[in-house]
Amino acid sequence: MNNFYKITLGLFLSGSAIVSTAQSTDSNRQLDPSNMREGESVEYCTQHKKMLEMLKNPAAMKIYQAEQVQFEQELAAFKSNKQQTGYSVDTIPVVFHVLHNEGVEKISRAQILDALAIMNRDYAKLNADTANVVSSFQSIIGKPNIHFALATKAPNGQCFSGITWTRSALSYQGDDGNAQVQAIISGNDVYNQQWPGDEYLNIFICGDIGGAAGYTYNPSGWIGGSMYNGIWVLHNYVGSIGTSSTYTSRTLTHEAGHWLNLSHTWGGNNNPGNASSCGSDDGVSDTPNTIGVTACILGESTCGPLANVENYMDYSYCSKMFTEGQVDRMRTALASSTGGRNNLTTNSNLISTGVRDYSLCKAEFESDNIVICEGQTVQFTDGSYHSANGWTWTFNGGSPASSTDQNPSVTYSTAGTYSVILTATDGSSSDTETKTNYITVLPATGRSLDVIEGFESLTLPNSEWFVENPDGSNAWAITTSAAATGSRSLKLNNSANDDGDVDEFVSSTIDLSNATDMELSFKYAFAKKASDNTDYLRVYVSSNCGETWSVRKNISSSTIATASNTSGNFVPGAGDWETVTVTNITASYWTSNFRFKISFVSGGGNNVYIDDINLFDPNNNSLGVRENDDVSLFRVFPNPARDIAKVSFDLVESNFVKVSINDMLGQEVQIIQQSELSSGTHQFEINTNLLSQGIYFVNLAVDGKIITQKLIVE
Repeated sequence: MNNFYKITLGLFLSGSAIVSTAQSTDSNRQLDPSNMREGESVEYCTQHKKMLEMLKNPAAMKIYQAEQVQFEQELAAFKSNKQQTGYSVDTIPVVFHVLHNEGVEKISRAQILDALAIMNRDYAKLNADTANVVSSFQSIIGKPNIHFALATKAPNGQCFSGITWTRSALSYQGDDGNAQVQAIISGNDVYNQQWPGDEYLNIFICGDIGGAAGYTYNPSGWIGGSMYNGIWVLHNYVGSIGTSSTYTSRTLTHEAGHWLNLSHTWGGNNNPGNASSCGSDDGVSDTPNTIGVTACILGESTCGPLANVENYMDYSYCSKMFTEGQVDRMRTALASSTGGRNNLTTNSNLISTGVRDYSLCKAEFESDNIVICEGQTVQFTDGSYHSANGWTWTFNGGSPASSTDQNPSVTYSTAGTYSVILTATDGSSSDTETKTNYITVLPATGRSLDVIEGFESLTLPNSEWFVENPDGSNAWAITTSAAATGSRSLKLNNSANDDGDVDEFVSSTIDLSNATDMELSFKYAFAKKASDNTDYLRVYVSSNCGETWSVRKNISSSTIATASNTSGNFVPGAGDWETVTVTNITASYWTSNFRFKISFVSGGGNNVYIDDINLFDPNNNSLGVRENDDVSLFRVFPNPARDIAKVSFDLVESNFVKVSINDMLGQEVQIIQQSELSSGTHQFEINTNLLSQGIYFVNLAVDGKIITQKLIVE
């Protein structure tokens, strides 16, 4: 029994070395500042705290005590038989499980592969920055020779990419890591049972893991070969690209060290910076005793000798090495039956997890955009797995129309929807992926004003409106169950949505290049189920075909309800509708490819409805004005018109209305409507085929007052 074993187990038994401050829910969690790296807002690693929680169970403690005695014996034997030439390469099958809720935590495959490359670089001592290690430690830089390889077969033998994806709100409920793993087991897109921890190194990527950047468990039979025998990590501590950065890129290197039975360099008993750590030990003879640091303090020597601050198992930002003693300890763990680590690298396991045979499984690809404007370019990225070395692309409507590049760029010049086909090969087999109507190309010069949508004759999908439903659950759809005016509106069955679901109703391009002012309005109805629901609605606009979006209106959860709380299915009545008006669409947005979208974010509330969308220039009398107290939003569109034009207006109250058309000589040539009408929005069609080309005047007479709009017939 060495000093490390005695001290660590004694502290675990007493429970006095670590104060666990995590609470049962995310909302009242208290973070521990002494366990954070400088400048960060999460605890860098909570492995020592997780081990303490586990070992509070007497049965777990008994098993762990016996395992540590056995491990120290194995380590002594391992070191005595160690080859002077170093270690051969051992391979560990890895699966990355992305637990996301359609947010930034849904990181890309490229970011995951970057993280894997960094782990392999560090565990092969191929990182160039070892040349910068403080001279006192240059001679003891260790080379683990451990390779982490993406698994290509699930436990049932199914071929897959090495990454699973699970959509769940639990991504941001990280106080219970077991619940997160259960969500992955039941909801991932590949295999819905256990991924054994003695067959795969499971890495769980989440939006929250209890206030930590990463954590895992030392090898133990208490966890054994279960799926919980893995590593939890925040999405922005994975790799060096995407949501992460160089400064957070070695978190997995650190956590994999714990997973292979390394402690922090100051021991396993507390947070960094504690003076009592000078009397502690990490079980490794060539790492000097240290209090641990949270920044790159290369001269740290509180315990006497110069500390190995650049060690991966410290908290500094400048970590770049393991010691030879740490390598011995990790290689012993990998050869030990404790926690099933020794099964991972066996030839039979490497075959069953698909690491020995990286043959082609599936052609796959993605792109940086799927909705663009005429003349814009799409960057396609091959995601085929595994070992593809040849690619044949077909781009309907694109230029080039075909390519053999792995990651081609394609320009689309004509509006429409286009399919993309990729055939990938590894030289002996091939697979084809076809994505039908994958790319949507919008007109570079959009439809003319006015834009008026009352949903009375609209069908979805169409070329003017798009429904965005990234989570694949309930989406915006036409309904006849309620309407502000007429008999149809747009409905989102939000009552059945999960918290955080985002659903958007998006316009195609609209030409605002001749605008002098701009106003957007629509009516909506929404009820909460309970007062603490957090649903909200936002209106976005874009001046560049949707490449970037700006918020112009935010209706927060505190003001969004238009009706009383409703626990059952909410269907609005006539008095449950409110009008939203957006007037801050300034001149910088008056482009030929303007777009707007209405975005609703679910927060536990009931259904939401939208009706009577209007986008118009209030200064342009051929498009839209507010003339008096009896009528508003009088518009004639499209203008100029051919075949059919429409007249739309809002009545403040019931009134007798006459809509007629005069020619340039002032003669009445058509009566469109002449009757008593109720309050609300009204819309009528003008058959311009009955009119000769030229200029006409549409007259709206209400309560003795006449409003006139010019109409051009082509």
